[in-house]
Amino acid sequence: MKFGEAISSGFSNYATFKGRASRSEYWYWTLFVTLASIVLQILDVALGALVLASIFSLATLLPGIAVAVRRLHDVNKSGWWLLLGLTVIGIFVILYWMVKKSDYGENHYAYND
Repeated sequence: MKFGEAISSGFSNYATFKGRASRSEYWYWTLFVTLASIVLQILDVALGALVLASIFSLATLLPGIAVAVRRLHDVNKSGWWLLLGLTVIGIFVILYWMVKKSDYGENHYAYND
């Protein structure tokens, strides 16, 4: 999946917590959110408004969680494992699953070829 496709998929599957998301989809989405947040933070400081980045963060919160849950499904883990990221050690476990190769074929969540 390419950068533009990942962004489009992230917004079109805004609240879809079923199915799978490839590594590229997850990481391109993360890159997009990070870069856009940096640009909007700079604009906020330049304009003295401090509202653009906050609105963007709220607008991308749910699709960000959804793509992360679908990514966990891609490595055959429940989306509830995302809560493990609230602990210090859990952040490293989640990061490992996010960079892990996809499970090919059928798993508990969907089929991936």
